[in-house]
Amino acid sequence: MSHENITFTVEDGVGLLTFNRPKALNALNPKTLEEVDAVLDSIRRDDSARVLVLTGAGDKAFVAGADISEFPSMNPLQARLFAEKGQNVFFALEQLSAPVIACVNGYALGGGCELAMSCDFIYASDKARFGQPEINLGIIPGFGGTQRLTRLVGRAKAKELCMTGAMLDAHEALALGLVARVFPAEELLAETMKVARQLAGRSRVALRAIKQVIDRGADSDLKTGCFLEAEAFGVSFASTDAKEGAQAFLEKRKPQFTGSLSQ
Repeated sequence: MSHENITFTVEDGVGLLTFNRPKALNALNPKTLEEVDAVLDSIRRDDSARVLVLTGAGDKAFVAGADISEFPSMNPLQARLFAEKGQNVFFALEQLSAPVIACVNGYALGGGCELAMSCDFIYASDKARFGQPEINLGIIPGFGGTQRLTRLVGRAKAKELCMTGAMLDAHEALALGLVARVFPAEELLAETMKVARQLAGRSRVALRAIKQVIDRGADSDLKTGCFLEAEAFGVSFASTDAKEGAQAFLEKRKPQFTGSLSQ
């Protein structure tokens, strides 16, 4: 499937989705969101991509935000529908059963920061910059930024960042817990793909259970979260990969996970 604004390839169980509008700093427009949505739909139907990595073309930006050039022609209803479209695509990304890694190679501002926060975790270049600068346009984040940022860095810091529009460098984002790891720019993609390939070799049942339990448990009280964990533990325990993992441990060899979702 060919796309105008993104590229998508799968190799060794890892899907690599690249935002490919470098002249526009990979800004998000409705067409780009539609193309991402189509890729996510194909991943749900075809299990060849066990892990998804998102990055941006060029050396300046991951995604610099929404495409502001389209804003003047939007009326309030169109703006709301655009925000809802972005939110729906990001929810679909967040709810993907496969692990999703944001490989942030440059600016991740506005919609780009919101996109990165919708991934399971973020690896960043030491040249990356994060922020929600919508306040400088007289508007607010529209793709979930006020909500996900609050959950990741806390209420006060989220208010400060959204109200001032300040940018964080990669190490500041790391200190706040927004970013999982920071790499030199020239090593970022290789290091990200190394981890992605490791995850692609893990048990799919266990990976999806970890993702679901952490995400659902984070919005629940501790007792409910632990109940969800016990339920998912039982399901993962019954998988063919669990049987292979235990047998490999006893035989002191590396497990050969098939990734099968059958029990």
